[in-house]
Amino acid sequence: MQFKKGNCWTACFDEDTDRYTAEYGDCRNYDLYEITKEIYDSLNEETSYDDAVRAIYKGRHLYMAVDDRCGPPYTIVFDHDYKTIAPWADVIESGKVWPDELTDAAVEIFESEKNNREQRRKKREQKNNG
Repeated sequence: MQFKKGNCWTACFDEDTDRYTAEYGDCRNYDLYEITKEIYDSLNEETSYDDAVRAIYKGRHLYMAVDDRCGPPYTIVFDHDYKTIAPWADVIESGKVWPDELTDAAVEIFESEKNNREQRRKKREQKNNG
């Protein structure tokens, strides 16, 4: 695995799976994404936190934990295979995990989660048919 690190973010290229992933955040908020090679290539140790987050945010959200004092802490698992996709990630959990039905609704409603729609729909279809 090859890593790039910056201020509160880490990106990884896994040669075995040919996947690119990245995480950012701190003890209050944490996000894990599957990213493209282009996003990975655009990151370096000099990339500011804001620029890194803007780039990583273009990827597919895998996991999110929020504890920002605006409400009770919560965790959203967008792809239950996140541990396989990014085994290196130092995943943080906050509060209760959203149920799949609520996560599915959020993915369908929020434009920011559109990269998860196909994956979530397939999983839902498999669950309903299996």
